[in-house]
Amino acid sequence: MVSARPTLGGLLRGLRARHNWTLKEMSQRTGIPVSTLSKVEHDRLTLTYDKLLQLSEKLNLRMSELFAEPNEAAEQAVTARRSIGREDQAIRVNTPNYDYFYLCPELRHKRMIPALVQIRAKSLEEFGELVRHAGEEFVYVVEGRVRVHTEFYDPIELSRGESIYIDSNMGHAYVCADGCDQAVMLGVCSSAEEGLMESLLTMHGDEAAADTPITITDPTRGAPRRVAPRRLTEVAKRKKARG
Repeated sequence: MVSARPTLGGLLRGLRARHNWTLKEMSQRTGIPVSTLSKVEHDRLTLTYDKLLQLSEKLNLRMSELFAEPNEAAEQAVTARRSIGREDQAIRVNTPNYDYFYLCPELRHKRMIPALVQIRAKSLEEFGELVRHAGEEFVYVVEGRVRVHTEFYDPIELSRGESIYIDSNMGHAYVCADGCDQAVMLGVCSSAEEGLMESLLTMHGDEAAADTPITITDPTRGAPRRVAPRRLTEVAKRKKARG
């Protein structure tokens, strides 16, 4: 069976992965905007000859090296990163629907975001519109009972010890089940895209009413901060746009 020909996006993504560069780092090295590089990697845009020449010159590579595929899959680098998740060291974000405790905050550029989540909302009417964000998520009920609402499925109730795995781009909401005053979940959000944490911060801004401040408590930054949802959303979106 003949394998599919590699695309420019795949080759560019592979080149960046071999050097362990972020999109922003590659943009700084080549002078090509992050948005352009991202579109090329997702095969939504191609580069002119002049831009390819600029890319190879800035990276000090021959054009043939730029398009060279590795002979075999590169071994995954062992980074030996480790972080102990403790609730008192978590970044806490209080919103009208949830209290989030983002664990292991000292690890940067995570592709997987773990959090303890205490549910506030008691009904979908109280919760408001379903939320959506990039990636996938896994939720495990630690305490109480949770009613899960999703865009394309009937609501389902989860008890302690039960879990669910969903596509986070699908509208979803977690609320306390009938007769349950408090529920706690362990949630893990994951995405192949960069800037997952910024995407989640944007979600926090979107889920809150415009006049309901969000409280963020970061043990490494002193006293809690109260942030207007609109302001939080704008800041997160600017960070995401900068790559």
